[in-house]
Amino acid sequence: MPHPPQQVLSLSPAAALATLVAAARALPTDRRVVIGITGGPGTGKSTLTAELVAALGSEAAYVPMDGFHMLHAKLEALGTVKDKGAPHTFEGAAFATFLSTLKSSTTPVSGPGYSRVIEDVVQDAFIIAAETRILVTEGNYLLLPDHPWDAVRPLLDLAVFIDVPRDKVRARLLKRHAEHGLFSEERNREHVERVDLTNYDLIGRSRPYADLSIDLVTDA
Repeated sequence: MPHPPQQVLSLSPAAALATLVAAARALPTDRRVVIGITGGPGTGKSTLTAELVAALGSEAAYVPMDGFHMLHAKLEALGTVKDKGAPHTFEGAAFATFLSTLKSSTTPVSGPGYSRVIEDVVQDAFIIAAETRILVTEGNYLLLPDHPWDAVRPLLDLAVFIDVPRDKVRARLLKRHAEHGLFSEERNREHVERVDLTNYDLIGRSRPYADLSIDLVTDA
């Protein structure tokens, strides 16, 4: 069953950050907790996550879901490179297992990240210190109710959904894909329409599973 949002808010990015900082500090302090921030591609969730971790200081650490993209070589072997970014091009079960391990770990743990410069996974991209109390994970599919993603939601002590209107997302994604000059404009436009915006719509349907939903009010 969906988890009804405790709150649905329309906030500026600054107000959203302040709200999340307050919510994080209200979580239990006697154990390691996990905050999950999700939303469609291009909604600004990565920026907001980075700002939240910085605001919380040494007690918090960032755990990117993007580190669980399938390796590009594996996608090539499977013939699914063109679908890159869709749910089936991630190691969803491995991500859920990793998050569960982190939540109970009392020793340092390293994890993978993702580089947009090379468009591939980078192993041992970060280390979670043993004393870290708040884990902040961010990614598109944290609240999907389908296997294997359904194993993620029970691990989240606070699930946050971030949304931005679809037209703004399209413009942001076209700019993002062009930044490193790896692909043609035609490829980028096709990918945004076929993969990114399809994912945006899919992820939007997982919004009812969040504890807190925030519509970001931005100019761009």
